[in-house]
Amino acid sequence: MKKIFFIGIGGIGMSGLAKIMAKKGYKVFGTDLKAEEKRADFEKLGITVFSEHKAEHVEGMDTIIRSTAIKEDNPEYKRALELGLHIIKRGELLAQLMNDEEGVAIAGTHGKTTTSSMLSVACLSIDPKIVVGGIIPEINSNSHPGSNSVFVAEADESDNSFLYIFPKYAVITNIEEDHMEHHGTFDNIKNSFVQFMNQTEKEIIVNIDCPTVEELIKNRDKIVTYSTKNEKANIYAKNISVDGLKTKYEVIINGKSVGDFKLAIPGEHNVSNSLPVIYLALKFGVEIGELREKLSNFKGARRRFDVLLDNSIQIIDDYAHHPTEILATVKAAKERCKDKLIAIFQPHRFSRVKFLFEKFEGVFDLADEIMLLPTYAAGEKDEFGISREDLANKIRANGSVKLVENSEEILEEIKDKKGMYLFMGAGDISKMAHKIAETIGRGK
Repeated sequence: MKKIFFIGIGGIGMSGLAKIMAKKGYKVFGTDLKAEEKRADFEKLGITVFSEHKAEHVEGMDTIIRSTAIKEDNPEYKRALELGLHIIKRGELLAQLMNDEEGVAIAGTHGKTTTSSMLSVACLSIDPKIVVGGIIPEINSNSHPGSNSVFVAEADESDNSFLYIFPKYAVITNIEEDHMEHHGTFDNIKNSFVQFMNQTEKEIIVNIDCPTVEELIKNRDKIVTYSTKNEKANIYAKNISVDGLKTKYEVIINGKSVGDFKLAIPGEHNVSNSLPVIYLALKFGVEIGELREKLSNFKGARRRFDVLLDNSIQIIDDYAHHPTEILATVKAAKERCKDKLIAIFQPHRFSRVKFLFEKFEGVFDLADEIMLLPTYAAGEKDEFGISREDLANKIRANGSVKLVENSEEILEEIKDKKGMYLFMGAGDISKMAHKIAETIGRGK
């Protein structure tokens, strides 16, 4: 039995692949500094996880999988190099698994986790292979080994690892400036997506409501378009309306109506995310009645408008950290909000705040109040010259942004009040939201 070692096994992408390999019969090992939080989940699959990086862990292994977050000086990585072990990146392993399958690679600056999770759930009856960037409640995992040749995967453009993939189908949700610390320029990002499209064999399904996407598909074949605004798109949603707690809309595919659909997750951006899902699920043989039911009951991947508490106080946990994501999430929350909407935001990475600083202006305007936490560093040094006060002034020039330091301060602000509290960010803010929801839920 071949032995595989994952350096940084706890990451959402790495953990999904580790589970797939364990289910395929490989002996899987790995290290993660936060291993204790996930140990039980791994051990169910026979995966051995260490909580400290040590050189001797990789001895005797056949293949090493390295997360992009792992630095050159990591003792396990250094020892693997010394031993001449076979070392590959996470993206390379994903590509090896899906390139010979009926692979669907879902990419984009925003919406790829929701879209890939939604497609996975929509296709569960045909038993697809799944590797996505969020925990799907319907399978309580971010991966599934599936018996069908259909392989749904979230494709990561942040470090260009999606360029290892040569999918049969590609979905591009949008293309914007992000992860500039890696890409350097927006042109580099565009070029990466062009290459990704060039590597797609059958169909490239794209959101033409994004101007950059529309720009890059000119004079290109194999294109299938979708839109909530342009009725000339191959897949088009019209008559979008709120029906109770669900969003109702009609879907047109190549000029013909396929009927009405409902979504439980809020916002027009999620209607958009559902359009390639509907198209592909029908193509893969999912019955339309079953598809309607799956989408109507789809609650989203965890941390995508995740309702933690719903009484006089509503507490929502969401991954939004890019200005475009924040704007869409705040808008969707406002549509559902019964009382005041209070946005609680934890910026992610000093570099992202610097590169996207101007884009934060106005994205919280629909919120009645804003609380701003310190930036989650994610290993970066604070050397980009943007203070929290600068960001607060950019977010709302009238100075009504409250600076808070931790969950205790937030709880003090929330308790005994009504409203929807929308926690947003890609750092540890989710833990704060869960802690506060549990405390309030217990009546303390």
